[in-house]
Amino acid sequence: MKKLFLFLLLPSFIGLQAQTNIQVINIEADQILKGNYSPANYQPSNVVNDPHVIAAEINQRVNADSLKNYIIKLASFQNRNTGADTVSNVTGMGAARRWVHAKFGAFGVANENRLIPAYLQFDQDICGMGQHRNVLGVLPGSDTSSKEVIVIEGHLDSRCGTGCDINCKAEGVEDNATGTALVIELARVMSKYTYKNTIVFMATTGEEQGLLGANAFARYSFDQKIKIKAVLNNDVIGGVICGKTSSEPSCPCEDDVDSTQVRLFSFGGFNSKWKQLARFLKLQYLEELLPNVKVPMQLTIMTLEDRQGRGGDHIPFRRNGFASMRFTSANEHGNVDVTDPDYTDRQHTSDDILGVDTDNDNIIDSFFVDFNYLARNAVINGVGASMAALGPKTPDLNLSVFHGRRLIVEITDQTQYQTYRVAVRSETNDWDSVYTTNQLLDTFYPPDRSIYIVSVASVDGNGVESLFSREITANPTYIQKLQQENRGLMLLQNQPNPFDLATTLSVKSDGTIQYKTAYILIRDVQGKEVKLMSIGLENEMNEVVFTYPYGKRGVYTYSLVIDGKVHSAKQMIFAN
Repeated sequence: MKKLFLFLLLPSFIGLQAQTNIQVINIEADQILKGNYSPANYQPSNVVNDPHVIAAEINQRVNADSLKNYIIKLASFQNRNTGADTVSNVTGMGAARRWVHAKFGAFGVANENRLIPAYLQFDQDICGMGQHRNVLGVLPGSDTSSKEVIVIEGHLDSRCGTGCDINCKAEGVEDNATGTALVIELARVMSKYTYKNTIVFMATTGEEQGLLGANAFARYSFDQKIKIKAVLNNDVIGGVICGKTSSEPSCPCEDDVDSTQVRLFSFGGFNSKWKQLARFLKLQYLEELLPNVKVPMQLTIMTLEDRQGRGGDHIPFRRNGFASMRFTSANEHGNVDVTDPDYTDRQHTSDDILGVDTDNDNIIDSFFVDFNYLARNAVINGVGASMAALGPKTPDLNLSVFHGRRLIVEITDQTQYQTYRVAVRSETNDWDSVYTTNQLLDTFYPPDRSIYIVSVASVDGNGVESLFSREITANPTYIQKLQQENRGLMLLQNQPNPFDLATTLSVKSDGTIQYKTAYILIRDVQGKEVKLMSIGLENEMNEVVFTYPYGKRGVYTYSLVIDGKVHSAKQMIFAN
């Protein structure tokens, strides 16, 4: 697993060879992204950089009516396919991206020219069009010592069933005018504030043809050594109605309505900086927003990187080693399998529209998008990105365990801060506990667990956490003894458990065992084999992800089989 993990950190240029001449069409924005600028040139007359003030104001200022108006305008371009018309001023991709660019420019003017509009341009043959542009709004940070960048993105392009149909009505309201509107609204609201790190608001193109616009910016950032700290991708983020074929794991039933939950998708299991970013964002919501919101939201950290068989613009950034994740509505209207003759959902059809006129007065009165729900998701994004852009540097740790559940945590890097957070989890994707300490060496007593997975964050004088560190595992002493008896191997409890559509099965190893084959064998309650998955037994943590059809329930067993013999076995619960 370690070898695989390292491979995934390497730049991935799959599908990128045809992308050439990638450049930012604005020298000022290009230099800001690279950290080559003077922050004094972008300091506002009235500096607002208190994180708690910023969080409160974002919560108050994000406007559902503004989001609605942006979506109506985006829908008016009729077809935002990546290969659609770039000449017209009223329809097609060109008109849409120029309008977004103009909005960023207007927000810049309204905020002392601090938000810089730009294009990320690249050459590639997509749907017969040879040149394409993402739209950027670049808000310079006040501290260039780290040159770190936060990205908030959503894809601008839309499509019908055929990926290159440039003539159909493809308003693409839920997928993904909602995500683009969210990015535009946050550019408006957040341009008022001063952040340590630069923030990029980006509307990408080419998502529907293979995440191509995001690929271009990820490749540009890697090649130009731009230090992307976090990417928050928003795709299908405002609809609340469940379709008949919603992609798993998702809706409980057709026409179910959910306006109080949002799904956070990210890559990896143990020691995943992508999952750590999702946990960080959820923590900011719980501590900065939840006490002050009118409608509480449930943030669900998903096991998979995306819905089963699907993908989004956060993935190219992960492939290039950048921390990234995706926000998606709890309910989604379709799985985009428009080749199915029985497909009746709206996604990737001309029916992905704002709503319907139920009383024939030519006014839409039944909406498929919940604008207040979209506003709540925008606030979650804005506050999470703000805290990431304001926070201190990430520390490191040493970890040991004594006498069962006594955890001793030592901060070993970035020791200059007065306060730290210690996050502990076990069998779920969420942290079980998050402790606060003002000691570099401290002891904690979490609830009894078979394993503890621990990470740390620095806290600055304003009470803002850094992104959390790498994770380290520790086992209670009786488990350590069992591990030694089993030659340095331990089959861990699956995470999460119970699980949704997928769960991670892990084997902790000291790397000393000699073997030819190792597998995880999964059986149902009747003993029938469900799946056999190969697994490595390298040093530290080894993982495989088990997925099973959404809606299945029951108790399953999983066994570690080495050279044909069962080493150990556990049970897991499938309950979604």
